[in-house]
Amino acid sequence: MHIDLPVVWAAIIGLGVFIYVVLDGFDLGIGLLFPFFDSKTDRQVMLNTVAPVWDGNETFLVLGGAGLYGAFPVVYATLLPANYLPLILMVIGLIFRGAAFELRNKARRTQHVWDLAFIGGSALAAFCQGVVLGSLLQGIRVVNGQFAGGPFDWLSPFSVFCGMGVLVTYATLGCGWLIMKTDGELQRKMRLLMRPLVSVLLGVVGLVSLWTVLGLPGVAQRWFGSGLLMWFLPVPVLVLACVAAIYRSVRLRHEAMPFVLTLALCFLGYSGLIISIWPNILPPSLTIWEASSSPQSQAFALVGTVIVLPIILVYNAMQYRVFRGKVREHDAGYH
Repeated sequence: MHIDLPVVWAAIIGLGVFIYVVLDGFDLGIGLLFPFFDSKTDRQVMLNTVAPVWDGNETFLVLGGAGLYGAFPVVYATLLPANYLPLILMVIGLIFRGAAFELRNKARRTQHVWDLAFIGGSALAAFCQGVVLGSLLQGIRVVNGQFAGGPFDWLSPFSVFCGMGVLVTYATLGCGWLIMKTDGELQRKMRLLMRPLVSVLLGVVGLVSLWTVLGLPGVAQRWFGSGLLMWFLPVPVLVLACVAAIYRSVRLRHEAMPFVLTLALCFLGYSGLIISIWPNILPPSLTIWEASSSPQSQAFALVGTVIVLPIILVYNAMQYRVFRGKVREHDAGYH
């Protein structure tokens, strides 16, 4: 039986990136929500909800990058030069955020400085991820397997707007997570924030969708010129259904449903992205087969991945199982 290894590897990398977005998304979102809460107690509880799991979430970013390097080296060698500055800034943001996690509890007079580092690092990392996404969607110039553009091709109104969109997405994920993990006054405040955040997120999704269709001919052709429109229509319909369900779940004071439905929104947005560019891995024209490494390299790397990936997934699942339940002010926290 013939196995299409480029498709398998595209699925593995796509899965890794999606898991990273939803897992690291909500803990980056907590950093984005920090400015809404001045209380040290509230901020500590917010941090304690993700303290046991946040570093494990970033494992999937490593998985996506390593898989891209091994399975699609042409993409790795062009996507990085096309986005050096935003990717470097993203790493800097993640470093400041990680340092703030470890040091804010040990600082007394300078705790507010580490809070600012946590907020700024979270915002910078999330914004840069959106900028890279925008640059990917608008297309990267590749000639003979090498990046042929300029150092600031990534910078455009569309990529900046995508950066803002990712900020809103992560903040909404963080809000849903905190509704599920907290109670009392902090949970009440999160419920008040959830509906406006979801409303803004719906507007962002609508504008990005319209912008891609009107401004990117390849995407418009994929959606409207391929004869598959009827198969794609459920995506926007389900987005509206999820938003309506989030409003209802917040009104009825459901605990986990706002977060679960926000995860569904992220999945729908991600599926829309895949639909828009498939089978290209580097728009506008580089397909997964053209960008692939040799079958021998992909098969060799796949053996290791088949062994390691289930272990990673089980480990992360156990993390969330062990640390399930509500987090409260006087619980043993992250110190």
